[in-house]
Amino acid sequence: MTIIDGKKVSAQVKEQVAVETKELISKGITPGLAVILVGEDPASRVYVNNKKKACELVGFKSEEFNLPETTSQDELLSLVEKLNNRRDINGILCQLPLPEGLDENAVIEAISPLKDVDAFHKQNVGRIMIGDYDFLPCTPAGIMEMLHAYNISVDGKKCVVIGRSNIVGKPMGMLLLHENGTVTICHSHTKNLKEITSDADILVAAVGKPKFVTADMVKNGAVVIDVGMDRDENGKLCGDVDFENVKDKCSYITPVPGGVGPMTVAVLMKNTLKAARLQNGLK
Repeated sequence: MTIIDGKKVSAQVKEQVAVETKELISKGITPGLAVILVGEDPASRVYVNNKKKACELVGFKSEEFNLPETTSQDELLSLVEKLNNRRDINGILCQLPLPEGLDENAVIEAISPLKDVDAFHKQNVGRIMIGDYDFLPCTPAGIMEMLHAYNISVDGKKCVVIGRSNIVGKPMGMLLLHENGTVTICHSHTKNLKEITSDADILVAAVGKPKFVTADMVKNGAVVIDVGMDRDENGKLCGDVDFENVKDKCSYITPVPGGVGPMTVAVLMKNTLKAARLQNGLK
């Protein structure tokens, strides 16, 4: 059994981004990322700080816009519009979830598809569907980066994704399909879940329930990717997979923390670099 080291792979991705950023800066272009945070959700604050640190590390300019919880929809959309029009900002990210009363979809749609480094805009989602895209959603793309780094081939494999969110589950299924995996997406209405998961060569758990995937749901020798970021009964950080009991059945498994999490931020850097290139007419 090999533990997939997301920290290590993400460091390699960020190193490559830093090298390419230096080249861009020598041409007078510094990639810029704007991060909008509405309210004071503690988990969101942690994510935003991680994104800021990553920007510093790779040489980007990052600007943070901290808005109070009382911000109106119009104020938020007006800020997005300003950022859409700024040449020095290449990527715009609005940290989700937003406080109650704000329309997440309207905000996502207001971000220019060229600056949508989260790849949540309908236009970018549609392009992922047909396989002609500029940006990929950070978490699923980070998972693909990890599989590639460990030379895990998807071609012809039975791939099962548990969870059908627009942010992870659906695009994850699409990316596995693009690499010729045979994909099943499971969710809360799936019947005989255990039968389906225990037949998977590659199992991706993105369900948001601590230790949901147990050893009897996993095939011997499977690759298990844990997207969850949960707390167990003792308040300790854990994933959607019961790591201690599942790990000995796997050929590869991602830990929580230190697996998928760091990859998400690394791909965000990659997307922002690409956005800066595209907006300046560079491939």
